[in-house]
Amino acid sequence: MNKPNERLKWLMLYAAVALIACGSQCLAANPPDADQKGPVFLKEPTNRIDFSNSTGAEIECKASGNPMPEIIWIRSDGTAVGDVPGLRQISSDGKLVFPPFRAEDYRQEVHAQVYACLARNQFGSIISRDVHVRAVVSQFYITEAENEYVIKGNAAVVKCKIPSFVADFVQVEAWVDEEGIELWRNNATSAYDGKYLVLPSGELHIREVGPEDGYKSYQCRTKHRLTGETRLSATKGRLVITEPVGSVSPQLNGNGNQEHITLTRVPKMGSVTLMCPAQAYPVPFFRWYKFIEGTTRKQAVVLNDRVKQVSGTLIIKDAVVDDSGKYLCVVNNSVGGESVETVLTVTAPLSANIDPPTQTIDFGRPAVFTCQYTGNPIKTVSWMKDGKAIGHSEPVLRIESVKKEDKGMYQCFVRNDQESAEASAELKLGGRFDPPVIRQAFQEETMEPGPSVFLKCVAGGNPTPEISWELGGKKIANNDRYQVGQYVTVNGDVVSYLNITSVHTNDGGLYKCIAKSKVGVAEHSAKLNVYGLPYIRQMEKKAIVAGETLIVTCPVAGYPIDSIVWERDNRALPINRKQKVFPNGTLIIENVERNSDQATYTCVAKNQEGYSARGSLEVQVMVSPHVSPFHFGSEVLNMGDVLSITCVVLKGDLPLKIHWTLNGEPVATGVDGFTVMQLNPRTSYLSVDALEAKHRGSYSCVAQNLAGQATYSADLQVNVPPRWILEPTDKAFAQGSDAKVECKADGFPKPQVTWKKAVGDTPGEYKDLKKSDNIRVEEGTLHVDNIQKTNEGYYLCEAINGIGSGLSAVIMISVQAPPEFTEKLRNQTARRGEPAVLQCEAKGEKPIGILWNMNNMRLDPKNDNRYTIREEILSTGVMSSLSIKRTERSDSALFTCVATNAFGSDDASINMIVQEVPEMPYALKVLDKSGRSVQLSWAQPYDGNSPLVRYIIEFKRSRASWSEIDRVIVPGHTTEAQVQKLSPATTYNIRIVAENAIGTSQSSEAVTIITAEEAPSGKPQNIKVEPVNQTTMRVTWKPPPRTEWNGEILGYYVGYKLSNTNSSYVFETINFITEEGKEHNLELQNLRVYTQYSVVIQAFNKIGAGPLSEEEKQFTAEGTPSQPPSDTACTTLTSQTIRVGWVSPPLESANGVIKTYKVVYAPSDEWYDETKRHYKKTASSDTVLHGLKKYTNYTMQVLATTAGGDGVRSVPIHCQTEPDVPEAPTDVKALVMGNAAILVSWRPPAQPNGIITQYTVYSKAEGAETETKTQKVPHYQMSFEATELEKNKPYEFWVTASTTIGEGQQSKSIVAMPSDQVPAKIASFDDTFTATFKEDAKMPCLAVGAPQPEITWKIKGVEFSANDRMRLLPDGSLLIKSVNRQDAGDYSCHAENSIAKDSITHKLIVLAPPQSPHVTLSATTTDALTVKLKPHEGDTAPLHGYTLHYKPEFGEWETSEVSVDSQKHNIESLLCGSRYQVYATGFNNIGAGEASDILNTRTKGQKPKLPEKPRFIEVSSNSVSLHFKAWKDGGCPMSHFVVESKKRDQIEWNQISNNVKPDNNYVVLDLEPATWYNLRITAHNSAGFTVAEYDFATLTVTGGTIAPLDDGTGHGNVHTRIRLPAWMPEWLDLNFMVPLIATVVVVAVGICVVCVALSRRRADDMRGGQKDVYYDVVYNQTMGPGATLDKRRPDLRDELGYIAPPNRKLPPVPGSNYNTCDRIKRGTVISRGGLRSNHSTWDPRRNPNLYEELKAPPVPMHGNHYGHAHGNAECHYRHPGMEDEICPYATFHLLGFREEMDPTKAMNFQTFPHQNGHAGPVPGHAGTMLPPGHPGHVHSRSGSQSMPRANRYQRKNSQGGQSSIYTPAPEYDDPANCAEEDQYRRYTRVNSQGGSLYSGPGPEYDDPANCAPEEDQYGSQYGGPYGQPYDHYGSRGSMGRRSIGSARNPGNGSPEPPPPPPRNHDMSNSSFNDSKESNEISEAECDRDHGPRGNYGEDSSEAVKRSPQPKDQRTTEEMRKLIERNETGPKQLQLQQTNGAGFTAYDTMAV
Repeated sequence: MNKPNERLKWLMLYAAVALIACGSQCLAANPPDADQKGPVFLKEPTNRIDFSNSTGAEIECKASGNPMPEIIWIRSDGTAVGDVPGLRQISSDGKLVFPPFRAEDYRQEVHAQVYACLARNQFGSIISRDVHVRAVVSQFYITEAENEYVIKGNAAVVKCKIPSFVADFVQVEAWVDEEGIELWRNNATSAYDGKYLVLPSGELHIREVGPEDGYKSYQCRTKHRLTGETRLSATKGRLVITEPVGSVSPQLNGNGNQEHITLTRVPKMGSVTLMCPAQAYPVPFFRWYKFIEGTTRKQAVVLNDRVKQVSGTLIIKDAVVDDSGKYLCVVNNSVGGESVETVLTVTAPLSANIDPPTQTIDFGRPAVFTCQYTGNPIKTVSWMKDGKAIGHSEPVLRIESVKKEDKGMYQCFVRNDQESAEASAELKLGGRFDPPVIRQAFQEETMEPGPSVFLKCVAGGNPTPEISWELGGKKIANNDRYQVGQYVTVNGDVVSYLNITSVHTNDGGLYKCIAKSKVGVAEHSAKLNVYGLPYIRQMEKKAIVAGETLIVTCPVAGYPIDSIVWERDNRALPINRKQKVFPNGTLIIENVERNSDQATYTCVAKNQEGYSARGSLEVQVMVSPHVSPFHFGSEVLNMGDVLSITCVVLKGDLPLKIHWTLNGEPVATGVDGFTVMQLNPRTSYLSVDALEAKHRGSYSCVAQNLAGQATYSADLQVNVPPRWILEPTDKAFAQGSDAKVECKADGFPKPQVTWKKAVGDTPGEYKDLKKSDNIRVEEGTLHVDNIQKTNEGYYLCEAINGIGSGLSAVIMISVQAPPEFTEKLRNQTARRGEPAVLQCEAKGEKPIGILWNMNNMRLDPKNDNRYTIREEILSTGVMSSLSIKRTERSDSALFTCVATNAFGSDDASINMIVQEVPEMPYALKVLDKSGRSVQLSWAQPYDGNSPLVRYIIEFKRSRASWSEIDRVIVPGHTTEAQVQKLSPATTYNIRIVAENAIGTSQSSEAVTIITAEEAPSGKPQNIKVEPVNQTTMRVTWKPPPRTEWNGEILGYYVGYKLSNTNSSYVFETINFITEEGKEHNLELQNLRVYTQYSVVIQAFNKIGAGPLSEEEKQFTAEGTPSQPPSDTACTTLTSQTIRVGWVSPPLESANGVIKTYKVVYAPSDEWYDETKRHYKKTASSDTVLHGLKKYTNYTMQVLATTAGGDGVRSVPIHCQTEPDVPEAPTDVKALVMGNAAILVSWRPPAQPNGIITQYTVYSKAEGAETETKTQKVPHYQMSFEATELEKNKPYEFWVTASTTIGEGQQSKSIVAMPSDQVPAKIASFDDTFTATFKEDAKMPCLAVGAPQPEITWKIKGVEFSANDRMRLLPDGSLLIKSVNRQDAGDYSCHAENSIAKDSITHKLIVLAPPQSPHVTLSATTTDALTVKLKPHEGDTAPLHGYTLHYKPEFGEWETSEVSVDSQKHNIESLLCGSRYQVYATGFNNIGAGEASDILNTRTKGQKPKLPEKPRFIEVSSNSVSLHFKAWKDGGCPMSHFVVESKKRDQIEWNQISNNVKPDNNYVVLDLEPATWYNLRITAHNSAGFTVAEYDFATLTVTGGTIAPLDDGTGHGNVHTRIRLPAWMPEWLDLNFMVPLIATVVVVAVGICVVCVALSRRRADDMRGGQKDVYYDVVYNQTMGPGATLDKRRPDLRDELGYIAPPNRKLPPVPGSNYNTCDRIKRGTVISRGGLRSNHSTWDPRRNPNLYEELKAPPVPMHGNHYGHAHGNAECHYRHPGMEDEICPYATFHLLGFREEMDPTKAMNFQTFPHQNGHAGPVPGHAGTMLPPGHPGHVHSRSGSQSMPRANRYQRKNSQGGQSSIYTPAPEYDDPANCAEEDQYRRYTRVNSQGGSLYSGPGPEYDDPANCAPEEDQYGSQYGGPYGQPYDHYGSRGSMGRRSIGSARNPGNGSPEPPPPPPRNHDMSNSSFNDSKESNEISEAECDRDHGPRGNYGEDSSEAVKRSPQPKDQRTTEEMRKLIERNETGPKQLQLQQTNGAGFTAYDTMAV
């Protein structure tokens, strides 16, 4: 049963029972709205919202309440605010949002408005304080520093002029002088003493101006508080200094001596400047005063730390409200004076709250709300109810009698000119009274006359209401036809009914029932319609007061009625605007007047038949009285004057009643001297013959008639001279009592009562009482607290009010004094053995008797002759003396003298102290000690009755004498002290001496101590910081002085950080070098380029670290600029010059000082060739490139150079030089074609310098004076036939070329002569042709001759014969189609006829894309790979660069361009610990070439490392805390943890969480005490995951532990060992026998396999054939019993809570129906043996014997655990990380190893079953071996080996037999191991040769340098076939590179591997980078580098030794020879035979 659900059911049942039992009482006690409340602001907007138009603003308003209030924004006038698109919007959560807007969109009604937020619900509304919104449009402004005119020697105040439109937002931050020195506002006290001071208000104050100040100028820097923009003033202010000729009186701003008053406001706690801008000569003196509030008196301003005066300026820091007031500055010098008044208001934020915030008041009771507010100033107080003003302005709101409409929300607002504040409170109605409610009522009814009618009304309320009935507005009384009755029901409702007997037509009309109680009224009305003729009931006369509104309804009966009209004087109404008539018979007349509206009105009702009825109503208009104002005059009357006043009533109907009241009381004739006379009906007269004080007050004349009442009041003031209410009399008081003398007087105005005291002992002259703490006058009463004799004397009380001479009274106050000692207690000292005298003087009324006591015992001199008493009478009292002859220690006592007289007694005490030297201190002991101090304590000795003045602590080093001592003086009041300035680790002797005023004691006994070590006190010396390179600095230093070590120095902390930053230092630790004087050094690496660092060093010893050294600052070496010059541009100047310009790179990217710029340039078609590039250096930002080729496209780059080297080059830019005239044609031929024709041919110019437009052929007959002929030839024609020539006449020919610029140089001349004989000649020239790969090429051979010559071609010296690709064209040219690389070479053309023969030779160059480059891996890090690139040797065309392609194992391909000259290239930002595939292609100007082989590799990083159990797990009784910080991340940051747990005896794991974040602690709760649990933790990072299992037992309830469960071996684990009977020998233990038998079988099978392999090798060496065959893999699919997988459980994946590892993609599974293995919950089946451990992930670091030699296997030891493996239907053998492995019996479709492979080539294959039929968290499969002491908890699993490409690996297993399956064991991670680094890579090796199944029970040990080829990565981790302990490290069926754990001590029961090799281990050894044809490998393989074929037979022991001993490596060829010679030994033969032909088959991961 689910316990929480059960509990919930019971609670609901109890609640239901309680509700039934409670019944209606509960409901009454808790009304439904008990928890409901009105709105209250949670977040109220501030008073002012200023914002810039570029930022916008959001104003938040939140309120709470029940129900939740809605938020409405309103303007100050109460209207609601809506959205204005783009300018103002109200968001869904109630925010008022002003988006950023353009300046032109500014709208004043939106952006400069007063808003408020209104919150309301059904209980009321509240409004927020006023929100002044002001948007500021960014607009240009300038500030100006103004010139200041000042007289020499005075102080100057330089002002910064800020435009008014930004003055509210811009303030002065600082002033800058011409030298750039900044003066900031500074509140430090020292700042007020300097010459310059920036005042809080922003002005620059310069004191004592001298001539030199006239040469300086100042600018102000301002800051805009909304935009943050700062700017300097546009002008500079100067001081204009004048030297006065004579004296000058103080002048204020040059305005003469007019009155100056300034108003200043400042917020509370702000700083304020009060200026006194006066100048004078001589320099004046300034004084500041403050007026006492409400008076004209002033007092000087007190200057202190808060109030400063600088020259004439008063500065008040942290202003408080009390600083408000009027200040006066008085300026004086010898010539005159001036003054300035300033009114200062210090504002404090307003706040308010209402007390009480909520109150519930019953009906009729009073309610009081008090508004409590703070702040300054406060101008108004106002109140609102539910958002509406109620016109109340007092702090206290009182509602005398609460009504229903009074409930709701009340608000108090306090305001001043700047801000407002509000508070709200809610008034709820009490539950005691409910206003009446009509619960049930009659409805409108229509009926025939005759029957009776019953009307019923039901009403409720508290108190019970009474119900009355009305018809047509008249109350219905009982009569013979109308009967009214009512009764009260059980539940308190009143039921009233009206019976009408036999209803008539006249009974129709509007009936109303009215329910009324003292708390309210409710009514209901409905019509009763009775069929009949119209009838109007009689209407009574209606009286109404003028000015009111008349509303009357015609009382009509009868039904139906067609119309009801009103008439007056037979005219239908309305006849004016005031009258309104409604169809239902209602008449309304507004603002009734007697003259126009007093009349008789007639109501006429008609029906449709025309019958009518009439009824009249007489309306009488009454006028209420109006009293004419009266007053008593402007002067106040005196006592005895006559009073006369008249009251006249101007308006109002008679009869009138007129009477008078005084202060609300009636006035009557003859009473108190009043006379009242009624002069006429409208006039009353009041008089008083002689005024007295009682006649003062408010007089009211009250006039009353039937229409109403009017009152007018006026106040009368009567001056009354003072008179005594309480006259003082003489008083006597006991001394010390509180005296009070009353003196009270009355009068008008109220008299001022003052007290004075007589001067001297007699009355006569009086002076004001000095105000003191004990004398005060309050309301005329004189108070003297603690009255003394000095207060005795005559006192005068005086009462004056300006009327008459006033009153006065003189009294005597006497003080009766008992005896008194002025000194109550005193100490008196005497040295022991000397005489002493004690004296007592008592004052008071004599006679006084004095007695002596000693220690409260009466002292009688008769008993001891050492004592003598004497008395002496004094004028003020008596002196008594007690003499002691010689003092003893017993005289140290309290002597008391007691004085007595008639008024009392007093005593005084003398503490007699007999003093002597102190005794010796004792009990000296050490409380604490450190390196430099020791804390001592001791017992205080007898002090000799003289306070111990001090102790002297004497100490010395143990070897010194007491004459060589140091002393520490300690005050005498302490008994503990610290001795300091000791040296650490030193032995000291310490003693102590006490001293008082009398002398010094003897020394105490000495104690011996040794001081402790201490942290070093000295700083390291001779610190030097020097840059090594751009990112490294070397720090050298020497130790601190030896005396400051304070112990042995262990090392140093070297801290460094960026200079000039507030960041903390990064520290590195360096061990101490013991050699004396040896210098320490440290290289700080990975620093920023050309950056200044600060370095500090501190030494440390075992105690701690010493002081930091002084900062040493140094720059790293200059780097190269990281950004290129920007804005590079080129401009062509001429045909050979180009101007290049650029902008310097940003300063922050220069990484040094830019010395020069380099311009790299070359013709664009040669740009790829670095050797053809030219360089030009320049220091400027532009340069001109000279000597360029004409009409050539140039490519240019610019780079900046620092001392660190060349920076980044800019993006190439291109410019073409201008064209020019061409050069001469290169060559010319003239060939005879006949007796009149010559063929001229030529070659184009070498430098055409432009586009050739034409050629010009010149011809001239030789030797003659003939003119030269010219012939223009098109640019594409390279020959010209000259005709019409003369036979046998020589002709000269030459040719020129032309461009658009002009004609170029002429070629050489050539002479030819036409002839009949034409020898064979070739007009074409020898040439070189460049052809592009796969394109056609044509080589010309134009020949002449007669007879026609025969043309033949030779290709590379071989006669040409035509074929498909090459043919001879008719013109003699040779055409080659689709040129390939082999076509390159020499082509010669031969022309021959009978006369001659000729030949030319062409060279053909074929430009082809590059062939595949060589890619090798150079280095790896956690996030980067470095590869080397080499071009293919056979490339002919120049290579331009490489494209590098790379992808993560399950990701997309990415590319990177690499320049051709890059030796290495870094691929960065890669995933940590992940596998990558890399290949490269080259490209040239032809295009991209062939791809290289794929390089498979991986980044460094490893799976998480296991923590130590005690650091990770913390157990309590019902929970376990997991400290995840104990896990190490293996170099790749952790992503998350999965936590699972179960009880030890359970099978199923419970997932606690599948996403626990790292760096946190996690608590597993709800565990049972004293119970064993299993805990499984899966730690994930990007490199994979690690699983750890733990056993733990919770503590008992009392915190104790429970006993461990024994496993039979004493290890406390629960791994069960099978017990044998006692009679069986130990060696028959199955744990021993099974591995032994298995080993024998494996050896036998291994020998067979090797024999077969060797015979096959001799027959057929695979390596000579295709690579496909070379990598054949043999498969066997034999099934074991019971190894089926039940995949029907749908909950497996869900239970696991699987989280895919981060940054991983699974490879795509092609098609739709291909099966992937479900992620099955790990470890769900427990082996029969119940094997478990408390730490299920083996930690190989506990085994020191890891690396092993290959040797014969040792005999297995006793005690090995094993587990039986029987059939199990689940795929439960999973190991952590096997989530995606292939399950047994699963048939898959595999697309080879590349995602893009042709799907048609896919093949199906089936995975293998489990051979053992059982797995799980057991020590392995059947036959698994474990070392003796090792817990048998190794995870094991089987997998399958999939085939690589189907078209290559087709050989079937011909051997038969069972497959050997090698199972990997638990993981031990290391950064660079590929074998099982992540969760996709846990494989088993399936051997093709047969044999038993063995599992190596060991962990994976990943070596950073041993990411071997594929076959090795698995083999080195899968258990050895001999079952040797931990043989899984290096023994497997292949010649792997690692043999971790092949040679070990067989007797060592707990082997421990060494730690992983260092991280910088060379990973490039062996055949690490020789991958070939890698695209044949699965992208899912764990092989970051398939060391391609050629390492498959490598020595299996070599992998481990690879890094430490690379010389041991063996090539595949060597291994082959070893096998053939049988040199590898039995073990290697065994290893070889497991793979058939001796080559490792590939392991592929499960897809």
